[in-house]
Amino acid sequence: MGLLDDIQADLAEAFDDDLADAVSAFTGTYMGPGMWDPVSETTTAQPVTYTGRGVLDSYDSRRIDGLNIMIGDLLLICLANEVDDRPAVGHQITVTDLITGQQATYRIVSPGIDPARAHYEIQLRK
Repeated sequence: MGLLDDIQADLAEAFDDDLADAVSAFTGTYMGPGMWDPVSETTTAQPVTYTGRGVLDSYDSRRIDGLNIMIGDLLLICLANEVDDRPAVGHQITVTDLITGQQATYRIVSPGIDPARAHYEIQLRK
């Protein structure tokens, strides 16, 4: 078992046990490839959906600079091996809101992955 497998197993165990109350399932959506018809202003692109689970958190107020991190931005930490697709800028993420408990949709501003490729750290914005 390599380093990646060890990290992913440890993170999955933490998500299942210690962090179980904080873990939320999420759905990502983006438009797949297609052709744009400028005359009818329609596209043949179909939405692509992927799923995963992760922990949603707010940014520390000292990190909010009004430029890169805005008030209301959230951080989604999720296991890379549990996400069906690769999150990218502009994808829509639907997850349970921290305050209301209702489903909310956010846009990915900045996706990141750790050097071992074990987990994503995704910046979300409404």
